[in-house]
Amino acid sequence: MSADPTQVLAFETDCHIFDGCGFPAPGLHSFLFKPIWGDADSNLYFNKPMLLALLGSIIVIGFFWAAFAKPKVVPGKLQMVAEAGYDFIRRGVVYETLGKREGEKYVPLMVSLFFFIWMMNLWAVIPLAQFPVTSVIAYPAVLALIVYIVWVSLTFKRHGFVGAFKNFAGYDKSLGAVLPLSMAIELFSNLLVRPFTHAVRLFANMFAGHTLLVLFTIASWYLLNGIGIAYAGVSFLMTLVMLVFELFVQALQAYVFVLLACSFIQGALAEHH
Repeated sequence: MSADPTQVLAFETDCHIFDGCGFPAPGLHSFLFKPIWGDADSNLYFNKPMLLALLGSIIVIGFFWAAFAKPKVVPGKLQMVAEAGYDFIRRGVVYETLGKREGEKYVPLMVSLFFFIWMMNLWAVIPLAQFPVTSVIAYPAVLALIVYIVWVSLTFKRHGFVGAFKNFAGYDKSLGAVLPLSMAIELFSNLLVRPFTHAVRLFANMFAGHTLLVLFTIASWYLLNGIGIAYAGVSFLMTLVMLVFELFVQALQAYVFVLLACSFIQGALAEHH
């Protein structure tokens, strides 16, 4: 027994309702993992999310390598699935946003982002893993930073310094006296708020989804005692419902992230007068 009575017995598997122990509610501790290797205090370590990110990268690369290493005119099942996924992002996202001529060069980046993010999200429902890597803010932040660097550098390359400034600021001389205020707001929104929300949107959805899944899973076990068994059944049903919903959200968030990335690049390519 813990010396501190306020401590919740969050990891005792024999903890049930009516047993005198508190409900082990999920919290930030559900997103913290001990290092598999190294020392957390030294900031030089390797933990579960890092392992899942590495394995996810290997899976995505291995899948497309196996599918396209020896492409056939009449594709096999693996090549057919890979082509369908690749074509979905190419035609359904990149071409629709950027057009075929401008968008073709960005297809590999967008396909890579989509399938990497999707795989990182899918870990949440895979047994033994059961954790979405993108619920750790560092991963969406780095992915958003990659898009941000591409977007900003492309804007300067396409329009030059003055043109890029006008692009970011939404310069429109017809606004008259309110133009300076409008430009300040647009600069703040485009250069600071947009990349921030790009990362947080993915992070927040996966963080919330994982928290709900953990909540209903723990509740199903916690209520499995006496009359609480009836409520445990309802909680378990909600776990299954949330699991199916989470599968949809995982793919949707990968799609939205890539769609927004394409919209940023489309804005960089747009002409401003």
